[in-house]
Amino acid sequence: MATNDTPLERIARATPDSLAGRVGGLGDRAIAWIFIAPTIVLLLAINIFPLIWTINLSFTNYRANRLTLGSEYVGLRNYERILTDPDIWHNMQVTAHFLFWTIFFQVLIGFALAWLINRNFRGNAFWTTVIVLPMMLSPAVVGNFWTFLYQPQIGLFNYVVSFFTGVDPASFQMIGSVRLAPWAIVIADTWMWTPFVMLICLAGLRSIPGYIYEAAEIDRASKWRQFWTITIPMVLPFLMLAVLFRGIENFKMFDLVVELTSGGPGSTTELASINLKREAFEKWRTGYSSAFAIILFVTVFGLANIYVKALNRVKSR
Repeated sequence: MATNDTPLERIARATPDSLAGRVGGLGDRAIAWIFIAPTIVLLLAINIFPLIWTINLSFTNYRANRLTLGSEYVGLRNYERILTDPDIWHNMQVTAHFLFWTIFFQVLIGFALAWLINRNFRGNAFWTTVIVLPMMLSPAVVGNFWTFLYQPQIGLFNYVVSFFTGVDPASFQMIGSVRLAPWAIVIADTWMWTPFVMLICLAGLRSIPGYIYEAAEIDRASKWRQFWTITIPMVLPFLMLAVLFRGIENFKMFDLVVELTSGGPGSTTELASINLKREAFEKWRTGYSSAFAIILFVTVFGLANIYVKALNRVKSR
C-alpha cells in the first residue's frame, strides 16, 4: 500500500537494527569489542601479568640484585619459611592491632561526626569542608606533619598531653616509646581517614526516608528507640562498607608508618607491608618476598570475600 510519507518520516519509523545494527560492515558486538579491547589488554598488562610473574617467582630463590646467577626452583620452601617465621607472625599481630584500633576509632568518630553534620545548622557546609581536609592530603605530608607534632621539645601534642596529665613535655616520647609508638600511628591515621568514613555514614543517614521517622513519632517512639531501631539498621550496610574499604587500605598501609616511625622502635610498628618492602628492596630476597606478597594477597582476598558475603546478607534483610 503506497503512502505519502516523506523520506524523513520513513527514517524515523525505521527500527534501530536497520539503522545502527551495522556500521561500516561491522556489527554492534564487533564495534563494542573494538572499544573494550584496549582497556582489557591494558588491565591484563598492568594487573594479571605481574600477578602471574610474582606467583612464578614465589617458587624460586630469585634475587633481583644477582641477575647473572639465575634462580633455582625451590617449590613451597618460601611459603613454609614464611608461615613458620615468628617475626612474620609478629608483623601480622602488629598489623592486626593497627587495623582493629584504626577502624574502631574511625567508624566511631566518623559516625558521630556524620550524625552532627546531618543536622541543618548555620555553617554546615563550612565545617564539613574543614573536616574533610585531612583526607585530601598526601600520607607522606600527614606523616611529616604528625612527626613534627610528636616532637618532645617543640611538638604541640606533647604540650596538650602535659596540660591534662602534668607530665613534662620534654620527657614524653610518643614516637620513641615502645608502648606508645603504635598508638601514635593509630592517632595519625584516624585523624586522616575519619572524614572518609564520615562521608560514607553521611550518605547512609541522608538515604533514610523522612517518613519513617514521622511514623515512629506518631507511634510515640523515643529518639533513643528511633536511633536503635531505624537509624542503626539502615546505616549498618554503609558502616560495613566503610569498614571494608578502610580494612583493605590499612592492611597495605606503608607510607604513613614509614614517615612516622619506619617500623620502630625496634619492630614495634613494623607492619607486614614494611617487612615485605625490606625483604624485597633491602635484602633483595625477591623469591621470598614474592611468596610473602602472595600470602598477603590471599589473606586480604579471602577475608574480603567472606566480609562481602556478610555485607550482602545484611543488605538483603
